[in-house]
Amino acid sequence: MSLTATSRRELGSRKRTASVAPAAPVKLLFRRWQREGNADAREELVRRFLPLTRKLARRYARSAEPYEDLVQVASLALVKAIDRFDPGRGTRFPSYAIPTILGDLRRHFRDNGWSLHVPRRAQERAMAVADASERLTNLHGRAPTVRELAAYLELSTEDVLEGLFAGQAYDTVSFSTPCASGEESGEATVGDVLGADDERFWLVEADVALASAARLLGDRERRILHLRFTEEMTQSDIAAEVGISQMQVSRSLRSSLTRLRELMELPAR
Repeated sequence: MSLTATSRRELGSRKRTASVAPAAPVKLLFRRWQREGNADAREELVRRFLPLTRKLARRYARSAEPYEDLVQVASLALVKAIDRFDPGRGTRFPSYAIPTILGDLRRHFRDNGWSLHVPRRAQERAMAVADASERLTNLHGRAPTVRELAAYLELSTEDVLEGLFAGQAYDTVSFSTPCASGEESGEATVGDVLGADDERFWLVEADVALASAARLLGDRERRILHLRFTEEMTQSDIAAEVGISQMQVSRSLRSSLTRLRELMELPAR
């Protein structure tokens, strides 16, 4: 007597159920896989915990990193956790698997996701700050401040700022990228609007150094310098203003300028 198609499907279903019952406890599945080498038990374990891998991958989803790529990394980490898990230690499998999966996701970002090289510590801090920012934004309905991030992560504001700056190295932008959308000819690019080094920027540093060095001069020497180079008075007018001879003014200027050059380590001119 031949079997009908329905009978054959029912028989095949019973055989699969006998091999691995879908409702079998996790401990039983691990026993069948690790002690008996039952591949169906391993496949069932993977199927049951795949939602966990997607949830963890979603936590680290970024616009520059495809979500499905993260799911694949997390799924491979899940298989690795299943093969290494020891039920005899009394630990629940999710408690063992979650750190394993998160560790592989972080390594994936560290090794493949960053456009610029950033030290591992800075990468991990940047990811922690980004994750905290997303959580606080969802909680308060607005972007968190640096102080709020620092309090949430129990870090200093300097550490949070370091994480924010490091996060900027994850993605890079080409100099030829347009600054705004549109197809107008002659549109400015990122490279066009970047600032250039100011050739006279050294004067800012020199001004700060000069102010510090001038504090080491006497009151009269500083006054004579002020009258000569700020008020642009002649030596004769300075002599009359201060009540000394023009020769003394000249000597004071010469000695003061020499002293300032020595303090600022500037070459004589």
